[in-house]
This record gives sequence, structure tokens and C-alpha cells, in this order.
Amino acid sequence: MGLVTGLLLLPLAPVRGTLWVADHLLQEAERQAGDPRAVQARLAALNRALEEGTIDEAAFEEEEERLLARLDSPVRYTGHRGGAS
Repeated sequence: MGLVTGLLLLPLAPVRGTLWVADHLLQEAERQAGDPRAVQARLAALNRALEEGTIDEAAFEEEEERLLARLDSPVRYTGHRGGAS
């Protein structure tokens, strides 16, 4: 990158940095969402919440259905994001 281009893009540096952080947070969230161990841990916590009376049966069933659908999803946890990085 030339000096002039670098100087012209300098005001955008904070925005580019923020976008980089946001992208990496999104990648980590996607990785965790697809990890069966994370889903199973959330199911266990959900069961505890129901047993302790923190949530009602309707809320339990709704969240349980969503989590089980994640486990049944054809997209599986691989430990890394596909595509070029």
C-alpha cells in the first residue's frame, strides 16, 4: 500500500479494527453453536433450571426443542470454520 493510500485510509482504521473484532466474535459464536458438547451442556443447564423452578414447562420445551434441533442439524462441529481465512 502506498503512502498516499495509507494516509487516506487512516481515518478508517478504527472501523476496520472494529469489523475485524466483530468478525472473529461471530466466528467463535458459530463454532460454539455447532459444538455438540456446548449444546449438551446447555441442555443440562436447562434441565436444572426446570427442576429448580427457575423456568416453567413451556419455556423448557421451547428451548429444549431448539437445542435438540441443533444437535440434529446436518451442520456438525469441526473445530474450525470452513473456507479461506
